[in-house]
Amino acid sequence: MAFSLMQFLKHCFCLRKKDIISNLFTSITNELDTNIDAFTQDVLVSQIELLLNYSNRFYNRQFITRKAINNDIVDALNKLLEVYYDRGNCLEMGIPSVQYISKELNLSQRYLSDLLQSVTGLNTQQYIQNVMIERAKDKLSTTELTISEIAYELGFEYPQSFSKLFKNKTNISFSF
Repeated sequence: MAFSLMQFLKHCFCLRKKDIISNLFTSITNELDTNIDAFTQDVLVSQIELLLNYSNRFYNRQFITRKAINNDIVDALNKLLEVYYDRGNCLEMGIPSVQYISKELNLSQRYLSDLLQSVTGLNTQQYIQNVMIERAKDKLSTTELTISEIAYELGFEYPQSFSKLFKNKTNISFSF
């Protein structure tokens, strides 16, 4: 099977990451197996810190190198929220939670929030709120629904909670 240059480079980079992490674990193990001296703690702390720094680097790098995949996930999130609202799930399930969204997308809550932060600058909760606000603006301008009706359709138990969020996001307040 022939590899393209990009596939080859990705394969080499993946091996390099594994080698770096593996070498760090070996180094830590070797340090633990040697006689303890005045520098043992400092050396171990430095190696563990280096391991954590590499782990953060590799974790965060994926958000830069996987832009197409990340955009597909954001598209899937938008579709999921659209279907959630269009089917009226809010009326029985309330506002879509980060837990629900991440479960439906088969992603951890932390990963989804980090991904959204890198792509949109918002965490998952903020993203969901922005989608709600945009839907509310649309309903306000295209329907005759009251503020309370819109709030309930968006999953709010209390119109005042919706009004407070809307004011925080848009600087526009409602009177009941």
